[in-house]
Amino acid sequence: MRICLRLVLSAAIMVLGISRANAIPAFAMQTGVPCVSCHIGGFGPQLTPFGRQFKLDGYTMRAGTGFTAPVSAMAIASYLHTATGQPPAPGFSANDNVALDQASLFLAGRVSDNFGGFSQWTYDGIGRAYAWDNLDLRAVSHQTIAGSDVLLGLSLNNSPGVQDSWNTLAAWSYPYTSSGLALAPATGTLMDGALAQSVLGVSGYAYWNSSIYTEFGLYWSPSHGFLRAVGVDPAASGVLDGVAPYVRVAYQKDYGAQNFEVGAFGLFADLHPGADTTVAATDHYTDLGLDASYQFTGDPVNSFTVNARYTHENQNLAASSLLGTAASPQNQLDDLRIDASYYWRNMVGGSVGAFDTLGSADALVYGANRTFKPDSSGFVLQADYTPFGGTGAPLGGRFNMRIGAQYFIYTRFNGASSNFDGIGHNASDNNAFRLFTWFAL
Repeated sequence: MRICLRLVLSAAIMVLGISRANAIPAFAMQTGVPCVSCHIGGFGPQLTPFGRQFKLDGYTMRAGTGFTAPVSAMAIASYLHTATGQPPAPGFSANDNVALDQASLFLAGRVSDNFGGFSQWTYDGIGRAYAWDNLDLRAVSHQTIAGSDVLLGLSLNNSPGVQDSWNTLAAWSYPYTSSGLALAPATGTLMDGALAQSVLGVSGYAYWNSSIYTEFGLYWSPSHGFLRAVGVDPAASGVLDGVAPYVRVAYQKDYGAQNFEVGAFGLFADLHPGADTTVAATDHYTDLGLDASYQFTGDPVNSFTVNARYTHENQNLAASSLLGTAASPQNQLDDLRIDASYYWRNMVGGSVGAFDTLGSADALVYGANRTFKPDSSGFVLQADYTPFGGTGAPLGGRFNMRIGAQYFIYTRFNGASSNFDGIGHNASDNNAFRLFTWFAL
């Protein structure tokens, strides 16, 4: 039973991680600039200052007046080897698997001077199911307020943070792509993607003098019928009770070749766990966090980036306690992430990331863990090559690709370094080597 629970929880977290991958050649055709103008390393989703501005402006910038097709496609395939065999997903072996991780179709681009966006539908090659993926539809307007240039915008989206323009929040954070066949830590904060694609939200933002960013949004759970129609199981993430407020502030400063950002964010949610509304209580989550980023992009040969995020989550698990799935009504999680990357001529790159998740013990929430704690930590290494991110890309600039290698190292996993599940599995058993190919058209 513990092995089954371990597989189900970890697979759910990895499915959320897969959806981060994003590259939309339709935008390159619309703007008339190569992928390297918007993306570090010539491939998504890590944005340059130019790419962030394009997103904040509602994806509306274009070159000329001609029509460009607002359709793009993407596919990711990989080979995965883990230190020891894993509980196999249906149709796969315990180790050394080759898989189509995902394939996506995008409808993305400018609608008018003030409207634009993108929507993504994804086939999960591991779970062999279709579902809607990322959604971000925007209305924008430039205004002058008290002598300051202010970009005002509204975003309709389906995941807190997916509308964010920095690569610090979980929706667009490193390692950008992963495989659902590798087990991952079973615990993350609500802001780490637990609500992704299971909610809808509207947020309004103001960007003052291209420096100060403020945003406020409200999220709610669509009907069960709607979620099932778009391929989402309401019980997997729970159902919001009413609306969940989301707040975001950030300060950005450009110094020629260098760019800095510091910010903060918060999410406040009342949740019916497992979509169970039979008890007269909800679980309340308060996620508060800080983030920062640095980029050096002024040299045509060398570029550097650093991203960091810290999230603290308070959990009041009143509903879970009544349902018998939480031993303590009050729990906490702390999550720290940092990554750095270097790219040579925006073609050959190397990245390293570190993560550390700590939390209070709970014999029911973390019952599959020997220590009853969620603690996990480790590193992610990546090397990649992007041959077509600049000018002269095939098919008139529409085609792009990346090939890469990753290595996931776990120093703690689900509560411990050794024997974390009580039946002899060590954190290092989940270390994974992955070769991937990522195509966009």
